[in-house]
Amino acid sequence: MDVIPGRAEGLSTATRSARSAAFAKAAGTTLQHVKPHGIQYHMFEENLPARPRHRRAGVRSWIPSLILMTMAMTKYDAEARKVQGVRIAAEGFADRVYADDGQLVSRKLGKDALVTDPAKAAEQAVRMVMEGKVRTITGKLIDAKIQTICIHGDSPGAEKIVAAVREGLVKAGAVVKPLRDWFGK
Repeated sequence: MDVIPGRAEGLSTATRSARSAAFAKAAGTTLQHVKPHGIQYHMFEENLPARPRHRRAGVRSWIPSLILMTMAMTKYDAEARKVQGVRIAAEGFADRVYADDGQLVSRKLGKDALVTDPAKAAEQAVRMVMEGKVRTITGKLIDAKIQTICIHGDSPGAEKIVAAVREGLVKAGAVVKPLRDWFGK
């Protein structure tokens, strides 16, 4: 996805979070977190100019009560964590395959980019949470410091993956609870 840098504001997480917060307030509730769409993670890493000060300025306009979700092991996660007062939750993916550099294997590879077996997705989630590691497409174990797990709703068998991941985490002794409970309100 090509984006002209000067026209990217409407796509920014901070801009969308402010709009979403206004909608939630109108509905009598509040937002807990904001998560960029996967394509935005890739844009942050590869397509937008490498201007950390510019990116940090966008994060600084953040609504302080919100938790910003980032993709673990990325430049975006590292930059966002440099901004004081922003609560960050790095996410790991139970239903995706990782490359040796910590990035997700491209979906262009088709089924080789996805973890569709609920037991394997649960194993991957448990390893990330309990050991801080993830096995890559080549079989290498790499560090994966995460605070939350993502399972894509459009993944084949997503409902079975969610159930298996939760069951696996509980059996492993992990505490499963909402992010707001980890970070405080």
